[in-house]
Amino acid sequence: MSMDLRAWMQPHLERVEQALAACIAAESPAQLGQAMRYAVLDGGKRLRPLLVLATAEAAGDGESSQAALNAACAIELIHAYSLVHDDMPCMDNDVLRRGKPTVHVQFGQAQALLAGDALQTLAFEILTPSQASVSAPVQADCVALLARASGYQGMAGGQAIDLASVGQSLSEAQLRQMHRLKTGALLLCSVQMGAACVPGVSLQVQTALKRFGEALGLAFQVVDDVLDVTADSATLGKTAGKDEAADKPTYVALMGLDAAKAYADSLAAQAMQALTETGLPEARLAALRALTAMVVERNN
Repeated sequence: MSMDLRAWMQPHLERVEQALAACIAAESPAQLGQAMRYAVLDGGKRLRPLLVLATAEAAGDGESSQAALNAACAIELIHAYSLVHDDMPCMDNDVLRRGKPTVHVQFGQAQALLAGDALQTLAFEILTPSQASVSAPVQADCVALLARASGYQGMAGGQAIDLASVGQSLSEAQLRQMHRLKTGALLLCSVQMGAACVPGVSLQVQTALKRFGEALGLAFQVVDDVLDVTADSATLGKTAGKDEAADKPTYVALMGLDAAKAYADSLAAQAMQALTETGLPEARLAALRALTAMVVERNN
């Protein structure tokens, strides 16, 4: 089922942007809030929040709840914190992100480190609101999912493998595992948190959505590897060619450019099939299908 993705995205993006702007106060000790807002606002595809909201709508009755909005903001804060830290000289040492200087370039390394730390903890604060707008079981489920996906069993563990693999040749299985953790874990978590915000989702739906999130997460990274070779820095909004320059293992290096592109298409097809296997109404799956196509067809 085709849909107007832009029309669907616009009100969802506005909700997310407003919520993110409201949760990070500019007034904070020693201008820390300014660095946090610089890292989060006015940039990025917001793919992870959109996946949360689209999944909640698909698994529920077509409407996303306050719980889903909280989860959407929380995972974007975790993503933003990871980018702040990844860009620092002790990690990837990058100077460009989302088309502007990275946080440590703009505010200094110490402030960037603190901004990342504060964004990480703020994510879990948002998932556990003091008001009774989100049930305790939903809060607990989302906290557990996000903690696991962002910690040593997920994103942080994947980054550790990435740093340890510079200059080494990895097998396809090793490369897949690294990307499953570093990039795929948060994308899968976006899908799982969206479902967790809907009471009574069946095991069949949860299992199929897990397969969807896994395939989509890997497809995203394969496309990232392709774009690092084929796109320029202005289009990407970050430094192009840095993986090859740093001698990092990528799918393009392992398989070749054409094979990597074909693999991304294959993974997208697997994701689409998993959506079919949820058994959910096609009308409610349309946004997830459109987001999958966007991941594979994007140019940044």
